[in-house]
Amino acid sequence: MKINKMPSEFIDALPILETIEKAGYEAYFVGGSVRDTMLSKPIHDVDIATSAYPEEIKKIFKRTVDTGIEHGTVMILDHGTGYETTTFRTESTYTDFRRPDEVKFVRSLDEDLKRRDFTVNALALTKDGEVIDLFGGVQDMSAQILRAVGKPEERFHEDALRMMRAVRFAAQLDFKIDDATQKAIAENAPLLANIAVERTNVEFTKLMQGTSASYGLIEMIKSGLVNFMPGLANTDQDLAAYAELLQNAQPTDDNQAWSLLSFELGLSPKDTGEFLKLWKQPNDMIQTAKAVIALMNKLRLGDVSDWDLYQTQDAITTALATIRLSEVTANVEDLSVRYQALPIKHKKELAINGGELMKSLHLTPGPLFGKILADLEHLVVIGEQVNDKAALLQAAADIVEKEKK
Repeated sequence: MKINKMPSEFIDALPILETIEKAGYEAYFVGGSVRDTMLSKPIHDVDIATSAYPEEIKKIFKRTVDTGIEHGTVMILDHGTGYETTTFRTESTYTDFRRPDEVKFVRSLDEDLKRRDFTVNALALTKDGEVIDLFGGVQDMSAQILRAVGKPEERFHEDALRMMRAVRFAAQLDFKIDDATQKAIAENAPLLANIAVERTNVEFTKLMQGTSASYGLIEMIKSGLVNFMPGLANTDQDLAAYAELLQNAQPTDDNQAWSLLSFELGLSPKDTGEFLKLWKQPNDMIQTAKAVIALMNKLRLGDVSDWDLYQTQDAITTALATIRLSEVTANVEDLSVRYQALPIKHKKELAINGGELMKSLHLTPGPLFGKILADLEHLVVIGEQVNDKAALLQAAADIVEKEKK
């Protein structure tokens, strides 16, 4: 098979392949970039595989960086853009189900492609556009089938994360996992416990935003993978409900995906924080999700106040998008209008600051001072106090007098 119209990303990288071949070695575009080109999808990374060993690559090109030289990967910088170029290799046993005990560089493309995860990722492309397909990847792509290269149990013992990659690719590409690969995932699901949560996180986050996220989630449940993922053991019913929601629409960013998941798991804001910490999520996401869950849990019980909306603050965009995806009955447009109409969106927008308050009322930092600021903020938000400096000072004085009585 030949690709007649090479994408610009490949055309830009052709000088790399040509230079390597001029030096007497083989070089090909490989992996996901070839697959995505054939599926008419955007290319994210251009990966190059070569028969040249790392030291030979470094002699051919003047500017290189050793990005993973122990695994044969060198970044070539000679043509403006950095291109990761990896030597053909074979890998030995995987004692920890994550990393090979030994990597051996070889000169054979066939040997290199044998170690790849799925047939649709085991494709190579020559500089002339010829597709090299040793394992039926082109046919599987046409049939929208995701199939492991060779024996699936061997691929999963080499790197247990490949089981998560299988359900993630199925979700992203709208492919079905073939029976043998599916069976091997179910039989080897416990191996996922050997994988660092950060690696599992990447795959799961992408899965939740895939066009067939619902299918990917159901496959995770059926295979038992969920039982070896942080905080998801014994949540099959909740995840199935989540999968049902994702049949109609998918989250468009990470915050929405994890907020909606937390809501479907029935978590409180506090539980959400603990759950996301298990997944090593960044603090910004944790705070956003907690605010989203607080608002959504109140909506589930009835209407929300302007104060409830105000407390969502920086998370409001994520909250409204997540509500749209959920089964919660709410007029999202009305909530958005109400939020935009709030007198202030943040405490810093108050017409008076703490320094001015202390100076005018001769206050010192302490519980009373904190209470005054909190009361003023609340009164302004709910519309019982105008956001005016003089008016706020008078309201603060009234609060002080009331506390003295």
